[in-house]
Amino acid sequence: MQNIIELETSRQNINWKNLFIIVSFHLLAIPALFMFSWENVLAMLIGNWIVGSLGIGLGYHRLLTHRSFKAPKWLEYTLTTFGAMAIQDDAPKWVATHRIHHKFVETDQDPHSTRPGFWWAHIGWIVCGMANDRDRETLQKYVPDLMKDKFHTVLARFYYLPIIISAFILFALGGWGMVFWGVFVRVVFGWHSTWLVNSATHFFGSRRFETKDDSTNNLVIALLTFGEGWHNNHHASPTRARHGLAWYEFDQNWLTIRLFEKLGWAKKIRGNEVE
Repeated sequence: MQNIIELETSRQNINWKNLFIIVSFHLLAIPALFMFSWENVLAMLIGNWIVGSLGIGLGYHRLLTHRSFKAPKWLEYTLTTFGAMAIQDDAPKWVATHRIHHKFVETDQDPHSTRPGFWWAHIGWIVCGMANDRDRETLQKYVPDLMKDKFHTVLARFYYLPIIISAFILFALGGWGMVFWGVFVRVVFGWHSTWLVNSATHFFGSRRFETKDDSTNNLVIALLTFGEGWHNNHHASPTRARHGLAWYEFDQNWLTIRLFEKLGWAKKIRGNEVE
């Protein structure tokens, strides 16, 4: 029987929608080089923190996927809205894919297994594989909690609305230059930062735990992703809210969870002890 991954990587399975979006955003990021200003760079960095840290790292990943802590609904919905602006797909599809990844890590059923190589895990699975495309039956199986929540299902239908609104806000604040930096450069930077967790942290880094996969801890990627690069720690205990376990493993997302805890916004935090 033909290997599933070989089937997915065949030319017939190019995901033209994803390829168009990825190429378009990369091309639209180029004009930003001719609109450089420190204000635009600052807008990109602040936006990357809001979307990459609060939206993806905290919202999509630690809260929705693993339920590492409990948050009030208004906060959950806010973080999810920020996550939508990453253009990494809507929350139900993203979360389903990540739960499948953990269940079948580095097997033929892992959406971004590293077994076919670095580039497959980094971007190949998005443009040639299934990416986050999930039918309703799969979503009901892997994310029943989100499928029962009207906010998440409605936001999934209007997935592009948050980034469109953000573009209008950025234009009002700083014109087209801030739009190109705050939308297109930010999205492209966020994509590759997140994809490096799927790819590089399964190839380069150190291993504290002897897990069944090839996950590693990588300082550079941890800094790029606000703590998501302590990937071996994460795979050893996926539901743990804290990924940087040692004092020298900087984990911005964990610090934010602690701040939320002090504000009364985060409760029932799982595995927060220091090693």
